[in-house]
Amino acid sequence: MRNLFFALLILPLILPNQTAYAEGIEFFHGSFEEALELASAEDKVIFVDAYTTWCGPCKRMAANVFPQKDVGDYFNANFVNMKIDMEKPDGLEFRKKYPVSAFPTFYFIGGDGKTVHTTKGGQPADKFIQLAKMVMSKVDYSADFALAYNAGDRDPELIFKYVKALVKSNKPSGKVANEYINSQKDLSTDFNRRFLLAATVEADTRIFDKLIEQRSAISALESAGAVDAVIEKACLRTVRKSIDYKNEDLLNEAKSKMKKNLPAKSTAFANHADMTYYKAAGNAGKYLKVCSSHVKKNVKGNASELHQIAMDIKDGFGKNSKALSAAEKYAKQAAENGGLAKYYITYSSILLENKKKAEALEMAKKALDMAEGKQREQSEAIKLIRMIEREG
Repeated sequence: MRNLFFALLILPLILPNQTAYAEGIEFFHGSFEEALELASAEDKVIFVDAYTTWCGPCKRMAANVFPQKDVGDYFNANFVNMKIDMEKPDGLEFRKKYPVSAFPTFYFIGGDGKTVHTTKGGQPADKFIQLAKMVMSKVDYSADFALAYNAGDRDPELIFKYVKALVKSNKPSGKVANEYINSQKDLSTDFNRRFLLAATVEADTRIFDKLIEQRSAISALESAGAVDAVIEKACLRTVRKSIDYKNEDLLNEAKSKMKKNLPAKSTAFANHADMTYYKAAGNAGKYLKVCSSHVKKNVKGNASELHQIAMDIKDGFGKNSKALSAAEKYAKQAAENGGLAKYYITYSSILLENKKKAEALEMAKKALDMAEGKQREQSEAIKLIRMIEREG
């Protein structure tokens, strides 16, 4: 218990801000035993990056994947994250129970110490998030509570744990949560305020509105940061819901509630929300309009973001000439500002889509020169050069 107390005590220091806009994975710096206790206490899975300092794919994951916002969003919300050097004492001890024969190896381990899933080798961010979602689909914390609840047990503590487990397992929790809230004459007790915080999942709900009514008191009870994080995540989930239902009213409700309750983050949130929605809807005109505004106001030459936007446009609107023209502009800015081989590879591929073969070949060769010592980028550049030359 002493180790668990220590882990919980230092948690705010090592995991400072896990909101929907945290940048990259935040790694726990305690011992593996402390991580096990923390994961058990919080009903989380431990993610372990089993790496070595000399491993090329390990370095690429650390430099290019772990720092990405989307990766951090998902991993910080769902896992206790650890990096363990397999050639140091902690790593050698870890390998006695959890075999590691290739680097990197990614372990997902429950709070009981049992392996949920393991896989080897580096991978791009989108597939890495898919891996994490697959792992979470294997974990269901709600089954035991469901048995008691369905048998008629309405003990408030059990319902609280059941709702938290449903939320953790990405299962619908609104019916159970609303039944409890409707049974309460007074939502201003400490217990009920904590319940509202745990039960708030989407912004377009009565539970969210009740949370806002009690916001000041819940912030004093827990922390303003914890409440802000729940508000932001709830607005983000309503954006995702708007995409699933193809409902622009839900999109606008999410933006409106973000603006009212977290105004400092609302502009960036609205831009990201609009871009995500209009990309999913296939609306190139509205996407490009919002994208242009976002680049001018928020991106301001950030090579990584420009590169991501260029790829998103290419992936989402690859048959739209106006969109590809915009993608070319952003890819060029990313390449010139960032100076990385992968940026020039993307720029070259978009030039090729725009039938600018000579320029595409020039940029692909430049990428190859810049990729010296980077096997993956070299391979991609060579494939691209061969493709352009075949088409030439």
